[in-house]
Amino acid sequence: MYPPPGLAASIDLGAVEAAVRAATGWPGLGIIFVYSFLIAFVLPLPSEVVLCPAGYVCASAAELALGLPPAATVGVVVAVSGVGKALGSVIALYVGHGASHSGVVVDAVRRLGFDPVEWSKRRMVALVRRYGYVGMAIGLSVPGFPDTLSIYVFSVIEKNYTRFAAAAFAGSVGRLAVTIAVIEGAIAFA
Repeated sequence: MYPPPGLAASIDLGAVEAAVRAATGWPGLGIIFVYSFLIAFVLPLPSEVVLCPAGYVCASAAELALGLPPAATVGVVVAVSGVGKALGSVIALYVGHGASHSGVVVDAVRRLGFDPVEWSKRRMVALVRRYGYVGMAIGLSVPGFPDTLSIYVFSVIEKNYTRFAAAAFAGSVGRLAVTIAVIEGAIAFA
């Protein structure tokens, strides 16, 4: 179930991303929160876009203008995005776990010659056993890869909402930190 059928298709993804790029002021943090919440379970969009109003990633984006020093603004954006993604991941965990154990969904996919539960368990159980929630956080720290897919894959075998949300938060913060480090490194070497 990546993303839930119909919902993402009915949303103008370009408009959603543009709204984040144009976010300003304290209400802009609400837009960043909602975007981060939605990309965790329904929108296949990059989370790095939330850095645009904070002065990263985008050449032409509105300035968030919170009245804080630039470093504090970036910190607030990263924290708000991380909390949004953590809460959205709880929804994804609920939906993903329910879908993976739904007879209708599993039977339909099995008729196509693929057993999603078995495949997911085989691949992800090995990863989770080896790295646990740290593996999930590391996977979510990879810039440019849609979070929705990773979160749903992990949700098939996980049940602990608190740890799942914490790993999603850590992965979100890690991804944005990696993105900032790469940008800062590129600027330093330019």
